[in-house]
Amino acid sequence: MPHTKNFALIGAAGYIAPRHLNAIKETGNNLIAALDPFDCVGIMDAYFPEADFFTEAERFDRHLDKIRRLNEGRQVSYVSICSPNYLHDSHIRMALRNNAHAICEKPIVLNPWNIDALQIIEKEAERKIYTILQLRLHPAIIALKKEIEAGKKDKVYEVDLSYITSWKGDVSKSGGVATNIGVHFFDMLSFLFGELKENIVHHRDKFKAAGFLEFQKARVRWFLSLDENDIPAEIKAGGQKTFRSISINGQEIEFSNGFTDLHTTSYQKILEGTGFNLEDARIGINAAFHIRNSNPIGLRGDYHPLAKGLFSS
Repeated sequence: MPHTKNFALIGAAGYIAPRHLNAIKETGNNLIAALDPFDCVGIMDAYFPEADFFTEAERFDRHLDKIRRLNEGRQVSYVSICSPNYLHDSHIRMALRNNAHAICEKPIVLNPWNIDALQIIEKEAERKIYTILQLRLHPAIIALKKEIEAGKKDKVYEVDLSYITSWKGDVSKSGGVATNIGVHFFDMLSFLFGELKENIVHHRDKFKAAGFLEFQKARVRWFLSLDENDIPAEIKAGGQKTFRSISINGQEIEFSNGFTDLHTTSYQKILEGTGFNLEDARIGINAAFHIRNSNPIGLRGDYHPLAKGLFSS
């Protein structure tokens, strides 16, 4: 039987935290400490009622340092990070300072140079920094990748990506819609279609973004929105609050199901030492950074059909 590992978790009251708590439990490990400025003990207690809970980062950091120094077999091996995006870099450093590996939600950092700095710290600390790129583990995406690799080498696919969801996060702390929502999809597209060659932004505001990406094997028109009014009427009529669509050469790819267990699968890979690392995250971070900092060109060139509505009078 594999030895039970001790975990700590930062951002225990966050939307994504229950998936991490469940993954820690499902992989047979133990949570011994958690941090969040908001009291969320009810959520945590459903998984790990014995875990210590802190609302102040300084006291949490001190606690990890203390149990590390006491050397009583309670040392934390991994720190799971579910905090707001702009704090990821600091919290990863806190994990490594306490001799723990870091497991961080996407986007692992906001800027490409943050990856470079963390890679140096990773080597110095002799600890690993992992990220969650669960779409690479989705059975439908893996099957699609095999199909593309088995196809004609020079084939270029025409892809439309739409993702519309209601989300109430703080845009200034998340990096905005292309970073917070889009980074997973940009990573997935590169995983499927190879090197990113061109990145054009047609529109970007606090709640919506649209653009065009050219990969080695695909031309992708994309549209992301946090406005549920953009959800197609027939989908909305069914009570759905989220619309997720990828079509390849006009054929819809169904990958809405199967998301639930992907964090557990991610943790299994990490515990085996084969999780996704900083370098794996770079493609998505670079794409989102460019989108966040480039000037939108408006409705020119090859744009997503839903982008038309952004420019209607």
